[in-house]
Amino acid sequence: MVSALPMEVHPDASAVARRAATWIAEAAREAIKERGRFVVALSGGNTPLQMLHFLATETIDWQKVHVVQVDERVAPVGSPDRNLTQLREALLAHVSIPAGQVYPMPVETADIAAAAEGYGQLLNRLAGSPSVLDLVQLGLGADGHTASLVPGGAALAVTAADVAVTAGYKGWRRMTLTFTIINRARRILWLVTGAEKSAVVARLTVGDDSLLASRVRRASALVMVDQAAAASLHLQTAQQGRT
Repeated sequence: MVSALPMEVHPDASAVARRAATWIAEAAREAIKERGRFVVALSGGNTPLQMLHFLATETIDWQKVHVVQVDERVAPVGSPDRNLTQLREALLAHVSIPAGQVYPMPVETADIAAAAEGYGQLLNRLAGSPSVLDLVQLGLGADGHTASLVPGGAALAVTAADVAVTAGYKGWRRMTLTFTIINRARRILWLVTGAEKSAVVARLTVGDDSLLASRVRRASALVMVDQAAAASLHLQTAQQGRT
C-alpha cells in the first residue's frame, strides 16, 4: 500500500512561496538548535525563486547555514540559465551566509563526470558519509521528473553515487543529485504550482509507479501546491464522491 503524501494547498504561487520560506526557516532553526548547522539543497524554478526572496527576510542564524545545489545546467558562470545565478541574486546577496558555506555544482569543469564525483565527495565531507542533508527542496516537471532525474537519463540508474550527470535534456547537460542522496534527506519539500502540473500532481499523490518522481521517499516529504496545481485532485475527489 502506498503511504499518504502530506500536502498543503495554497491560493496561488506567491502564497506557496511565502509559506515555503517560513517552513524552511523553521526547519533551519530546528536543525541549528539540534545539530549546530543547517545543510540545505535548493532547486531552481519560478516558484523557488519567489521563495528565495521571501526566505532572505526570515530570521535565521545564517552563519550556520550551508547551501548545496540539487541540480545545475552545464552553462557558464553568470548565465541566466544557471540555478546558481538566481540563487545568488535572490538569496545569497541579501543574507550573511559565509561564502565558503555555499557549494555550487562545478559544471564549468571540462571533465564533468570527475566533477560530479568530486561534488559527491564534498557532500560526504560536509554532511557525513553517507551524506544526510537536512532538507532537499524539489520541483516537479510536467513529465514527472524531479531534480534533473529526467526520462531516459543515465543518472536514473546511478545508485552507488550521490551526484551524476545527465545527457542533453531540453538543450542542456546537467549535474544532479541522485535519488540515493535525496532519499536519505531528513526532510524533502516539493514546491509545485500551475495548472500544467495538476495532472502530474494527482499521479504523484497516488504513487503512480510510472512517474520518476514517485521514486522519492514519501515518509520524509511534504508537498506544497497552489490551487491550480491541485485542480485534478479536486476533480478526483468529486468523481469518487459520485461513485
